[in-house]
Amino acid sequence: MSVDHRTVDQGWLADLRASLAEDFATQTARLRELTELNADTGDPSEAHNRAALLVATRRNIEQITGALSRISDGTYGACKKCHQNIPAERLEILPHAQFCVSCQAKHNG
Repeated sequence: MSVDHRTVDQGWLADLRASLAEDFATQTARLRELTELNADTGDPSEAHNRAALLVATRRNIEQITGALSRISDGTYGACKKCHQNIPAERLEILPHAQFCVSCQAKHNG
């Protein structure tokens, strides 16, 4: 089953938008907390972990923002490469998915 991005259920899309907005708020608060932490314990592994968390949180925010943007412009659910519909199962697992499975595999090389 695929999500036809041209005729997607508006109720489902509204629920998804609300869920993504909530995730965005959570990730933004996490990013703020991570950037405000200035406690240098002198432990290089802690600094490395904090840096990795910052990168992951920023990536999450970018993915959520991208999905919200695609919802707004009506392209959510369409593969950015082949323009075919992304399977609904994939979007349920990865709501920020930009590519169908085949194009994602090619994109990852």
